[in-house]
Amino acid sequence: MLRLNEIKLPLDHSDDDLAAAIAARLGLQVTELASFRIFRRSYDARKKSAIQLIYQVDVALEAALEQALLAALPAHAGVSPSPDTSYRFVARASDTFPQGSQQRPLIIGFGPCGILAALLLAQMGLRPIVLERGRDVRQRTRDTWGLWRDRQLKPESNVQFGEGGAGTFSDGKLYSQVKDRRHLGRKVLTEFVKAGAPAEILTEAKPHIGTFKLVKMVEHMRAEIIRLGGEIRFEQKVVGLRREHDPDGSSRVSGVTLASGETISGSHIVLAVGHSARDTFQMLFDAGVYIEPKPFSIGFRIEHPQSVIDRARFGEQAGHPELGAAEYKLVHHCNNGRSVYSFCMCPGGTVVAATSEEGRVVTNGMSQYSRNERNANAAIVVGITPEQDYPGHPLAGIDLQRRLETLAWELGGRNYNAPAQLVGDFLAGRPSTELASVVPSYQPGVSPGDLSLALPAFAIAAIREAIPAFDRQIKGFAMSDAVLTGIETRTSSPICIRRGNDYQSINTRGLYPAGEGAGYAGGILSAGIDGIKVAEAVAQDILQ
Repeated sequence: MLRLNEIKLPLDHSDDDLAAAIAARLGLQVTELASFRIFRRSYDARKKSAIQLIYQVDVALEAALEQALLAALPAHAGVSPSPDTSYRFVARASDTFPQGSQQRPLIIGFGPCGILAALLLAQMGLRPIVLERGRDVRQRTRDTWGLWRDRQLKPESNVQFGEGGAGTFSDGKLYSQVKDRRHLGRKVLTEFVKAGAPAEILTEAKPHIGTFKLVKMVEHMRAEIIRLGGEIRFEQKVVGLRREHDPDGSSRVSGVTLASGETISGSHIVLAVGHSARDTFQMLFDAGVYIEPKPFSIGFRIEHPQSVIDRARFGEQAGHPELGAAEYKLVHHCNNGRSVYSFCMCPGGTVVAATSEEGRVVTNGMSQYSRNERNANAAIVVGITPEQDYPGHPLAGIDLQRRLETLAWELGGRNYNAPAQLVGDFLAGRPSTELASVVPSYQPGVSPGDLSLALPAFAIAAIREAIPAFDRQIKGFAMSDAVLTGIETRTSSPICIRRGNDYQSINTRGLYPAGEGAGYAGGILSAGIDGIKVAEAVAQDILQ
């Protein structure tokens, strides 16, 4: 097959128009195309009066004709052989692996990284055991709504902990900026489609699923892992890591201890705990696993009417069904040396309570597949670094997060309300006493006030400078009635559990730090990709 890039057509084109454009690019008649399929679809909205859809397509031709075209077409024609995006296992059959004394791999955490690691290991016949501190996704959803509706937090079952991980209660974005020469992202998306995700995620340039569809998909993937011999154990919190020391001074894992007191032996342990497993990070640090601090970001959620964002991005084409709800991605480099950027933008979504610890307030964003809620929201955050902002200890970033989240709890009224402020008031430096036309979506509720008290002064100054700058890119971004809700602290993990080229901890053999919590992913797709890489490393180590 041939891969054709940059096929551009207007929004309201027909299927016949696409076929004609493909044939024209190749200098053929439409009847000479055996078949074609869309590999990727995106849009170019830089000219609002002439928004275009852009396609990558794979075209099947008669073999001799294909070879002739490849030889004749110039390099700038955007035509090349279609790459092979199929996934190849490092091993497949169970009898490939040592039997008898071989311990089953352990996976701690069942978010996107843990799910893909478990699925791949199960597909290779290694029958992994998954230990998830939270509940299954259905019960977890009920528990999460208990905080949003009734102000009742369950510390082990919430937005952060439980089957599906933090990505379950998000926009469900399935794209990433990681380099993926092996097309592992395609493997992740293919497994998602097998589990019930919409097939369009394989072709859309910026695919997403949404919470309700993620719930069903996660359940189907769990069932497949179990069918292949894996085991999923919920409400099994790991509180201890067993390490053995070799004569040469090196260390190796030998198992884990659960909160129940049970110990489970294991020589290969995948650590896929997510970015909020603070007690687990402390346990690992106390056990001697090498951990270092890493940068993360802090800020607020901002909400606008989705219609404002649609008009700013699409002009008269706002609302066109081929475009859906508009997104944005913004960055501003401030006079004080800080950078402010938008993060986890949720078109047609809601701001959600995302704390996992009592007496603290954290926000996040979430969308359903339809993205049809009234407001758009995104985090507007400031980058911070351990050297400048939380020096002195590998876990100091966690201490900073907790201090800020506790302050937000107090500013919100000590009842899981979030502190909020109108953008106009925030920019003018005055507290908000009431809200206006933009109705905040955060549940259980917000308390208007002064968000300048919620973050360090440098962060407030940076965000105040950035919002008017963003308004020059997205008209209406600095509208007075837009709402800021605090606070956003869990943009990424504040620590990195360093690993070597073999994906094992640099000082603890057999421990495979993975995903967002260990500092190696940022989002559902990149976490799933990292889960695959780590599972492959586990299998290769067993094969040696």
